[in-house]
Amino acid sequence: MGQRGAAGHRTNIRCRLRTGDGYNRRMPPDTTASITDAMHALAYVGDLSMGQPTDHSLRTAWLAGRIAGAVGCSEADIAAARQVALLRWSGCTANAPEFSALIGDDVGGRANMLSQKPAGPSPAPMAALTPHDLQLLTQIHCEVSGDIAGMLRVPAAVEHALRNIFAPYDGNAGLDSAPHRGVPDSVHMVALASDIEILGRVHGLPRALDIIAGKSGKAYPAAWADIVAGRAAQWLAVLDSDESWQASLTFGALAGSDAVPLELLADVIDLKLPWMTGHSRRVAEAARAAAARMGLDGAAQLRCYRAALVHGIGRAAVPNLVWNETGRLSPAAREQIRLAPYWTGRAAARVGKLAGDADIGSYAGERLDGSGAFRACAGAAIPVEGRIVAVAAAWVALRSARPWRAAMDIDGARAVLEKEAASGRFDTAAVQAVRAPGTSSPSPLHGQEKMQLTEREIDVFKGISLGLTNKEVARVLAISPSTVRTHVENVFRKLGCTTRAAATLKASTLRLL
Repeated sequence: MGQRGAAGHRTNIRCRLRTGDGYNRRMPPDTTASITDAMHALAYVGDLSMGQPTDHSLRTAWLAGRIAGAVGCSEADIAAARQVALLRWSGCTANAPEFSALIGDDVGGRANMLSQKPAGPSPAPMAALTPHDLQLLTQIHCEVSGDIAGMLRVPAAVEHALRNIFAPYDGNAGLDSAPHRGVPDSVHMVALASDIEILGRVHGLPRALDIIAGKSGKAYPAAWADIVAGRAAQWLAVLDSDESWQASLTFGALAGSDAVPLELLADVIDLKLPWMTGHSRRVAEAARAAAARMGLDGAAQLRCYRAALVHGIGRAAVPNLVWNETGRLSPAAREQIRLAPYWTGRAAARVGKLAGDADIGSYAGERLDGSGAFRACAGAAIPVEGRIVAVAAAWVALRSARPWRAAMDIDGARAVLEKEAASGRFDTAAVQAVRAPGTSSPSPLHGQEKMQLTEREIDVFKGISLGLTNKEVARVLAISPSTVRTHVENVFRKLGCTTRAAATLKASTLRLL
C-alpha cells in the first residue's frame, strides 16, 4: 500500500519541497551495527544491485585473500583486499538512476557488463556508452563508496582503494591511474578475483581463463593472472563444495569504533531512487512512535525502528525502470516488486546480528488478510512489529510524492489507511497509532549550524536530492536557474562533494534533509 497508485507525472515530486513531511529526529538508543555486519549488509545490497548471486561479494573476498596470499602479501594486506572486495559495490545504489537513464535495466545491464555478455534490449547498450557516460558513472560510484568507507572508519588504504576501484592496471581508462601510480594493489586483486568468480560461474573455467589472459597486463598484472591460471580450479572447488570456507573469511582488526549508525545503511538503500531520499528514516521514526503509542515496551519500539531502517534492502534487486513506471505495471513487473521484501528477508542469512532486523523488515509488504507479499501470511502469523512497520511504510509513502502521483495530505492518507484497516488488511491499532498527530511533526535541522548552510541552500538542495533538475527547483522556489546553480555549488563545496548522490548521503548523515 502506498508504493503504487494512479498514474501521475514525475514532477509531482516537486510538492515535497513545500509540503513533504518533517519527522522527529530524536534517536532511540542502540541504533548501531558492528562494522563487520554493516559491511556484510552493504555487500548484500551491492550484489542485488549488480544482478549477482547474494554470495558473490563474499566469494570474491575469499578469492582476493587467496590471490593476496599467493603473491606474498602480509596479513594486513590480505585483510584489506577482503574488505575492499566486500565494499566494492557499496556505491551501486548511488549511480543506479544514471545507469537506468543510460541503459534502461540498471540491474540486468550491470549483470551483463560483469559477465561480459552482450547487453539485452535497452535504450543504450553498455558498448554504446560514451567516455563521458562512463566517467560520470565511475565518479558517482567511487565518491560514494569512498565516503561510505570513511563513515565506516575502515583503514585509510581500504578507503583509498574504493575511491579508485575501477582503476585498471595499465591506466588506459581515462582515469587518473597507471601502474604503481598510487592505486593500491587491492584494487587489481579484487578485479581479478571478481573475474574468476563471475566468469567462471557464467562461462566455465576454461573460457574464463581465456578472458582473464586477454585482460592480463591491462586490468591486472600478467604475473597474477598466471598464478590464478594454475590455482583457480582448486580455489573454485573449495568455494563450490560447501559453505565452510566462510568461517575462515576474516577481515582483520578494523580501525576506529565498531559501532556504525544503522541509519547509514538506510541512507545507502534510499540512494537507489532519488524520490526515496529519507524514506527509510521517516518510516523508522513513524514506526517507533506508533509502537510507543500502542504501549509496546522500549525493546519492541527499538525493534520497529531498526527493522524499518533496513526494510528496503530488497529494493536493490528491482530495476529503477520498474520503480519509476507511471502507468499500469505488467504482471512481470508486479512480481518483481512483490519479491523485494523476499530479498530483504533473505538478507537475514548474510548480515550477522542484523538478521532479526531484516526479518521483521521483510514483513513490510504483508497484509493481515493474506493478500500481501511475499509470504502471503495472515493474522497472527505476522508479528506485531511487522504490522507496525507495514503501516508506517504505507503512511510515509502516501504522504510523499511518487513518480505516478502527488503526495497526499494528512486527511487523505488517513482515509486510505482507515479503509485498508476496515477491509482487514492493516492492523487497526497500528493505523490509529501511526497516523496520530505529532508522529510526523517538523523538527529543527540538526547539523545546519555546523555546516553553515543557509536556509535557502537547504531548500534548494532538498529538491536536487530528490532528483529534480535546476530548472525544476527554480520553478518551484520562484528563483532563477542560475541562482539554483550557485546554491548547489555552494552546498557541494561546503559538504566536500562533487556529485548529487554523495552530497545527498552526506547531508542525510548530517541530518540536513
